[in-house]
Amino acid sequence: MPKNVHIIGAGISGLSAAVQLSNAGLPVHVYEATQQAGGRCRSFFDSATNLTIDNGNHLVLSGNQYVRNYARAIGTESGLVGPTSAKFPFVDISTVQRWQVDLGGGRLPTWVFDKARRVPDTRLWDYLKLAPILWAGADELVGNTIPCNGTLYRRLVRPLLLAALNCDPPEGSAGLAGAIVRETLLAGGEACRPLVARDGLSAVLVEPAVKLLERRGATVRLSHKLRKLAKSGEIISELDFGDDKIAVGPDDAVILAVPPRAAATLLPGLKTPTEFRAVVNAHFRFDPPAGADPILGVVGGLVEWLFAYPQRFSVTISNGDRLLDIPREELVRAIWRDVCEAGGISGELPPWQIVCERRATFEATPEQNALRPGPVTGCKNLFLAGDWTATGLPATIEGSVRSGNRAADLALSDKHSIGKSTRFCTLPNTQEVSE
Repeated sequence: MPKNVHIIGAGISGLSAAVQLSNAGLPVHVYEATQQAGGRCRSFFDSATNLTIDNGNHLVLSGNQYVRNYARAIGTESGLVGPTSAKFPFVDISTVQRWQVDLGGGRLPTWVFDKARRVPDTRLWDYLKLAPILWAGADELVGNTIPCNGTLYRRLVRPLLLAALNCDPPEGSAGLAGAIVRETLLAGGEACRPLVARDGLSAVLVEPAVKLLERRGATVRLSHKLRKLAKSGEIISELDFGDDKIAVGPDDAVILAVPPRAAATLLPGLKTPTEFRAVVNAHFRFDPPAGADPILGVVGGLVEWLFAYPQRFSVTISNGDRLLDIPREELVRAIWRDVCEAGGISGELPPWQIVCERRATFEATPEQNALRPGPVTGCKNLFLAGDWTATGLPATIEGSVRSGNRAADLALSDKHSIGKSTRFCTLPNTQEVSE
């Protein structure tokens, strides 16, 4: 077992690795380039709305066991809240039709046999035609695997896959889509109950992890950007943060849990995804009416998912590159019109904020999925983590936690193997990293 583990990056993948290693009793040192832990899963105070908001509306499902185990380990599983059963209300704002998909609470997808619980105007045969995606390969297209038209696709399959893949579903990887379907729709309602961070992402998934680590004697250093890596033989021997150089002993391990661009810069020759898609989130300071659905799927408009929180409505729009050049005032008014239609409310535009994550996730196409590296590198003591690595899932919180746990397992192992997944650790004694 390593004497120390150095984790570069305090996003969810880095924190999950740190917590697991801390549970095993190892000295853990976490370094984060920015001034706040959490990466793309964080909260911040927004002066425009005078509220603490999340940078993105991240949805967890009750079947996401890695996320729930992580929350349990840091003592915040009760902070992931949602309805008591897997019921998903939808509205089509182009036709004003509303419906609810009731997945029940069991382990089998028996809901597809009940006309009252499935998508209106769909038949059992429509669902059976989705079966090929369950065994599709990662190199196959969704559009070549299942029908991407019709009522079921428009009212359920497209919203689900668009949120998961963050690209137009027909061009997405059928293998990644199949993984999502197997773990959600096929797993029955027991695995599909939607959960959100009641008090915000940072309060539920980030800050408690940092506090737990610090109580155990781990170090978590913010504003600590890794600039150079040095290696000796087949191991990383030094971490250079500019003014701070940290020696890595021969029995120490390093986990690189940074975004793909930073990882590729630090490790020349590392193959990573190169194309990314945006997610647009909008937040409005507005008291949702009593009885408002906590999570509402929206069809036929610009908005895709509407979240009702105390004192605010929040909106998520996936595959949002098409919106990035629209003037913010124009965009927010279009979004607010959809919110009013979907939420059954009216009123002037309230205080608002738009958060655009331009590189929110890698493009979940077969071509980009093929560029995702595994956790093992050509250096015996260096491992990769992140939702952009080969987790078998699209870029999700569940994938982030899985990748962190997997890297931690490798760091704990005394059977470190070289290059099983990739071969790129060709660093000279000092490798420069550009700003």
